[in-house]
Amino acid sequence: MVGSKDLKPSNTPFFPNVFFYNQFRAKPQWPASNTNLSGKTAIITGGNTGLGYEAATQLLGLKLSHLVLAVRSLERGKTAAEQLLRTHPNATVDVWQLDMCSYDSIQGFTRRVDAELSRIDMVLLNAGLFKLDFAIVSSTGHNETLQVNYLSTMLLAILLLPTLKKKSSQEEPAHLTIVSAALTLNAKFPNRDANPLLPSFDDPKTFDPSEHYNSSKLLGHMFLWSLVDYVSADDVIVNLADPAWVKGTDIARDVKGGMKVGLKLFSLLGRTKQVGASCFIDALVNKGKESHGCFLMSWKIHPFNAYLYTPEGQAAIQRVWDETLTELEFAGVRAILDSMKA
Repeated sequence: MVGSKDLKPSNTPFFPNVFFYNQFRAKPQWPASNTNLSGKTAIITGGNTGLGYEAATQLLGLKLSHLVLAVRSLERGKTAAEQLLRTHPNATVDVWQLDMCSYDSIQGFTRRVDAELSRIDMVLLNAGLFKLDFAIVSSTGHNETLQVNYLSTMLLAILLLPTLKKKSSQEEPAHLTIVSAALTLNAKFPNRDANPLLPSFDDPKTFDPSEHYNSSKLLGHMFLWSLVDYVSADDVIVNLADPAWVKGTDIARDVKGGMKVGLKLFSLLGRTKQVGASCFIDALVNKGKESHGCFLMSWKIHPFNAYLYTPEGQAAIQRVWDETLTELEFAGVRAILDSMKA
């Protein structure tokens, strides 16, 4: 199989060219008309609003039997579940609490998944944020963008792997799709030479909203590069999916003033939520083992940021891997990964 890291780096010389093709020329790949997810179970983080909610709608439209919405606010999650059940009354929709700013909440959630779900077929790690202002998560000491978009997402992914391997169907491995962004291809990664690397995101003097967001997503690509050395596509298919620029989501809910007006105008160019979320459904339903370890953009396997293919990028990948496992070692992540590789 040829994955993203086996491809040649993109030679498109100007990122807006990449954006234009991805945004306006790529054609959606919808599931086949006879796709039937009856009997299957899915988890969506941040599934009560925006693209997560739309992805939930599309999975239930494919006759998904059991959906777990993993949300920070149980009240808003229950409201979303009620809305989903009005149009899909035969499904089971549960609402479980998950705070991506809390390592304790993430560990408790994954223990509940293992204890209460007899089957799990697909997980969409959709929860993410774009913060205009610098903020530190008090319980971890990390910048909130880094915490939610990268560290907590990778911890949740690792902790779910053994359960996904154990409780998927015998016919096919479970799918784990992490929401990414085409902007990773344009990430400048200005703190790439910091040593140690991850704490450099926690310095308010270097905070840049756009670059912190882009780089936080790029870290996910770097981690996946190494993760697939431990996880077989026969056990769990892990991939990244970009929805492109989508109008009507809450990703920039903290933006204010003139920037908010600019974003609203720019949103006129955005995809609909239906088309944006179809990228996730494609990754979860249409794509198979060939997508393991891949970045999916424009409904196709796409190369990573060109920096990752350089000697400097390879060294950075190893640093990110080592520092991340050290940060998350309290949860036994090394042992979990070793068990997946065995």
